[in-house]
Parts: sequence; C-alpha cells; structure tokens
Amino acid sequence: MTTIDNWKSLGLNVDSLWLIDERDKSGKHRNVYHGNFIPQIPNQLIRRYTKETETVLDLFMGSGTTLYECEKLNRNFIGFDINTDILTYVSTQMAKTDNIRFAINDCDVTDAVSFENSIKESLNTLNVKHVQFIIAHPPYMDIVKFTDKAEDLSQIGDLQTFIKRFVPAMKNALSYLENKRYFATVIGDVYKNSEVIPLAFYVLDAIKRNFKVKLKGIVIKNIEGNRGKLGQQNIWQYRALKSDYFIFKHEYILVFKKEEK
Repeated sequence: MTTIDNWKSLGLNVDSLWLIDERDKSGKHRNVYHGNFIPQIPNQLIRRYTKETETVLDLFMGSGTTLYECEKLNRNFIGFDINTDILTYVSTQMAKTDNIRFAINDCDVTDAVSFENSIKESLNTLNVKHVQFIIAHPPYMDIVKFTDKAEDLSQIGDLQTFIKRFVPAMKNALSYLENKRYFATVIGDVYKNSEVIPLAFYVLDAIKRNFKVKLKGIVIKNIEGNRGKLGQQNIWQYRALKSDYFIFKHEYILVFKKEEK
C-alpha cells in the first residue's frame, strides 16, 4: 500500500466525489466494450491499496481495464469473465507482456466449484496463496446483456435474484483476500418500470449483511466524456424535463476493508 512520505506527489484522490473529464485512452486502453469502465478508477485504487508485485483479483474483468493498469503499475493479476470473445481479445492484447504475472479465466464466479478450481490454478501459476486487492465491476442487472449465457448476471432483470447471485461471487473471492486488506465494488443505479432502482445501495447492504467488513468509502464518480452522452445533452435534457426523471451521470465506488474472521 502507499506510504504518506511523498503524499504530495502521489496524485491520489481522497475526495468522495470524483469528477473526471474523459477516460484515459493511453496504452492498451480501447473503448471497445460497452461495459468497460474508466482506467482512472482501478489506477487510483491499485496505487492506494497495493504495493508493487502484489496481486489484484478482478471478478468481472471485461475488456481488461484493470489488467492493463496492473501491467502499468507492476502488479500481478487474476481475472475472471464468462464472455469468451472478450477473453480472447484480452489474451491477444497481453501476448507480449512479460513484466507481470497474470492469469485470466473463463469462469462463472458465482459457482463455488468452478471458481475454486480456477482460482487455485491461477494462484499456483502466480506462485502466491492469496490476493491483496479485489475489484468487482459487475453488470448492472440486465441493462446491457453481455452474453446469452444463463449464468451471466447481465441476464437477470429481477433485483432480488441479482443480489442472491452476486453475494456468492463475493463470498468466493473474499475467501482468497488477505485479512485487513481492501476491496472495491464499482456499481451504478438502474431505471426500470419508470422507477430508479438504487442497485448500488442494495449491493452495499448485501455486502455488509453477509461479510465481516468495514465500509471505508462511498465515492461518487462522474465522467463528462461519456460516449453515450456526448453531443446529446439537449436531447437528454428535453426528455428528462418532459418526463419526471433525472439523467444518470454517476456511479459509485464502494470501498471495504476485510476484517478478521
């Protein structure tokens, strides 16, 4: 984890509101996947909560945003996803990487047996026993359907079903996180049946109810350069005013610390 000896030069954002002009497009980062999140989020979290050569676990790795930041920051990486096509893409992107150790898995993280088999093989590959940080950026229910697989969380349109499937995924991952270390969930709210569903709050509540953790931060993030909103501000404003809703421009970064069992 970071030390405060050179805190002025670290560039770490410790505010609970992150206003970001646009996503980082440097290196291997490409906006090729609808669900990928901005690199600045894992960059900040990894630098704050891990040291070089430690291991980061990404439960829903998507197009590899966290992995590319690990490569940049010299952290090892274990990632999971069930989208075979995007995993192939990430593997191609990482074909020439030799400065970090990493393992990526085609695996349903809600399935305890599949996850345990995959994580043990990955830990053996990296020659480690635990991970030092977990990041989870799950689908926001069925707002965007990433695959047609039944086990895909993005196939779930019911809130309670989503939470019941998400909790086992966190349980599987947290069993391999060192005690007194940190994990973060990046999650947004959804709009269904003419009503806001505060998905982030339900996820937060589920984590607090089911695991011995301390909530260390609720960060609200907004990015102005959102591809879906660029050049359409007037249209969205008109639709919002004509109806009765507000335009979603936020996501939550929920940071937790794992306590002793």
